[in-house]
Amino acid sequence: MTQVVLGENEGIDSALRRFKRQVSKAGILADAKYRQHFETPLEKRKRKAVAARRSRRFK
Repeated sequence: MTQVVLGENEGIDSALRRFKRQVSKAGILADAKYRQHFETPLEKRKRKAVAARRSRRFK
């Protein structure tokens, strides 16, 4: 999770710039764009089944 702590006399513009830089370095927007596509019902079932198997294994 990305967060920016404002300094004493820091302006909102520079804080926003730092936030955008951190988000781009972390690859958050690229990941969101990658996952932003249509998922067929079959793909959705497969993804949920894999997630359920993972959660059962780590409990």
